[in-house]
Amino acid sequence: MNEDILPLLNKYDLPLPRYTSYPTVPYWEKESITNESWSKAVVETFKKENGELCIYIHLPFCENLCTFCACNKRITTNHKVEEPYLVTVLKEWDMYRALLPSAPVIREIHLGGGTPTFFSPENLVRLIKGITKDSKVSPEHEFSIEVHPNYTSEEHLAQLATVGFNRISLGVQDFDPEVQYIINRVQSFETTNEVVQWARKHGYNSINIDLIYGLPKQTVESIDFTIKKIKELKPDRIAFYSYAFVPWKSKGQRRYTKEDLPKANEKWKMYQLGKKLLLAQGYKAIGMDHFALPNDKLFDAVSNGTMHRNFMGYTTTDSKLIIALGASSIGDAWTAFAQNEENVEEYQEKISHGQFPLVNGHLLTEEDLVIRKNILDLMCRGNTTIDEKTFDPISLKNIKAELSLLAEDGLLKLENNSITVTEKGSLFIRNISSTLDARMRRKKTEGNMFSKSI
Repeated sequence: MNEDILPLLNKYDLPLPRYTSYPTVPYWEKESITNESWSKAVVETFKKENGELCIYIHLPFCENLCTFCACNKRITTNHKVEEPYLVTVLKEWDMYRALLPSAPVIREIHLGGGTPTFFSPENLVRLIKGITKDSKVSPEHEFSIEVHPNYTSEEHLAQLATVGFNRISLGVQDFDPEVQYIINRVQSFETTNEVVQWARKHGYNSINIDLIYGLPKQTVESIDFTIKKIKELKPDRIAFYSYAFVPWKSKGQRRYTKEDLPKANEKWKMYQLGKKLLLAQGYKAIGMDHFALPNDKLFDAVSNGTMHRNFMGYTTTDSKLIIALGASSIGDAWTAFAQNEENVEEYQEKISHGQFPLVNGHLLTEEDLVIRKNILDLMCRGNTTIDEKTFDPISLKNIKAELSLLAEDGLLKLENNSITVTEKGSLFIRNISSTLDARMRRKKTEGNMFSKSI
């Protein structure tokens, strides 16, 4: 480990947002969003985007609890829940269709969870056909699904391929048995490899694998072991995330304590080793936590400047409209965010009465929109230019002072109002972005809110 990096790890390993949105959810003004204001924002952005949109569908059910997971999920082995949930999701989509002035052009569909393959292949196909009927599918569409290899069959992938699915993301996290045991995610390399081979057999042209560093009981040796096994799978894309330890949000994470987690300097070693191994395998580092082979669309998006970041992470599509369906899902109309009811039964109850099940949201101000673009530019392109008119004089002075300190530590270059992230600074991109976070600056954080930045 570089000797000069340890003081920076100790200095900058702070609780900060991941900036999949701006403003971030804790600073939303939910009283600003109503069914009417959200509907208006959706229609206006739909028109500006010439009818193109993306769809995120949250499928929350899992048969097994992975204790590291902080996503909204419902643990059950009762598959009778599939039918009423899908009926509700399709009814919610019909409510959106009634808003739109013309047939939408669907650029992306993403099935997340939970465990989307909890649902039977037949039910997933019925869901997608219900979404795409009376709509247009873009010739450049990207339909993707997150899968847990233990609960995914070849039939799942074969059936989804018939309705346009061409991307798959597999959760792996770590192949070390001790780490898998403590996070309650025991899956073999052989099972994972089988799903990868099925995806290739059925024409999926982009395969992603999720890995996490900083998990309980994880070591540099387990990272070495895992990534060397990944070499045999050769996915097109890899997400290599820093573990988000948020036990106040996810009770399953209370199976272990922070004493079981590697310290910041150990996490740095893990990341550095992982990055070294991945680069040696031909991957290119992209954004904050992604790696892609040169043949992958995400690599192309970086090259041509169209890579985007939203609630699903980095994406090749810079669509300004995401319709979110299902319990807890978050929609984005660029000038507004809206989140659905998290509780499955309450979500279904509201939809059954013809109501959008919104419980949280935010209408972006002009200041929000400018800062949102600044942070997106930093996250996706590594540079941005501050518009001095966005900030009051005192805030601007404080921002520049913070940026100057980051520049002194070699994390960025600051020329007048232009910020350029250095290679060293790429690991600290959350810290750099937070300097522009006006809402966090104005409102002091109370209690636990974000995971550590490193």
